[in-house]
Amino acid sequence: MADKTLFEKIRDREIPATIVHEDDHCLAFRDIAPQAPVHILVVPKKPIPRVGLAEPEDQAVLGCLLLAAAKVARAEGIAESGYRLVINNGPHGGEAVPHLHVHLLGGRQLDWPPG
Repeated sequence: MADKTLFEKIRDREIPATIVHEDDHCLAFRDIAPQAPVHILVVPKKPIPRVGLAEPEDQAVLGCLLLAAAKVARAEGIAESGYRLVINNGPHGGEAVPHLHVHLLGGRQLDWPPG
């Protein structure tokens, strides 16, 4: 069996995290190196390596990630002022953990282009 990703270990409560949302399909927790006042990662409980490797049967899970991010944004008080959702795909896209995740960033004015 392959080694668990960092996010699978958080999902399984083997590594502590500040969890702000959990449902049947995903988990959301605060990033340990925040890039904005609000920086939360929303990850599927099912280990999908990256969005580019998602399969048609993952469609419902992908939708749940976005709906969960919007719910967390409302709970964090940033829905009205605005926020950014970021999905990195592959090394040149900035992917650091090979487990699909959505960055929810907000709480300040975000610049464009992002980097």
